[in-house]
Amino acid sequence: ADQRADTPADLPAWATADWARDLLRGAGLRATAARIAVTRHLAAAGQPRTHAEVVDGLGDAGFDPSTVFRCLNELADKHLVARLDLGDQVRRFELAGAGGEGEAEHAHFMCIDCGRLSCLEGYSVQVTSRGNAKQPPLGRVTEVLLRGHCGDCKP
Repeated sequence: ADQRADTPADLPAWATADWARDLLRGAGLRATAARIAVTRHLAAAGQPRTHAEVVDGLGDAGFDPSTVFRCLNELADKHLVARLDLGDQVRRFELAGAGGEGEAEHAHFMCIDCGRLSCLEGYSVQVTSRGNAKQPPLGRVTEVLLRGHCGDCKP
């Protein structure tokens, strides 16, 4: 097993260093220590993380914040990570799904009070036309964000 003392306890069993190395190399990236750590950190997070949250999460590993920023963007450019821009001036990153397009494969919910972001993996969101034939097609939807009051903040 590939678990070391500095590996997060909540890291999924499948997210080994070998898994990350193979994922990176499969995308044509060198499997550097920083890229492996960032990939595994996002696997452990299980939800979108900001650059600052990734830097904090990898704090003991000693990676420079600019290195982490470059890693996140390189992973997103290779479609291994979905880059989420949710309209609040804070970019978030999460492992991309099996679709390989670097897009989130599920909707997200953001609380407008506390800012908490949740993945809606167990939910289905459907947008349908009201029958107005004059509507142009939407095209390819790449991200769905719902906003509202979370269970802790609801009025």
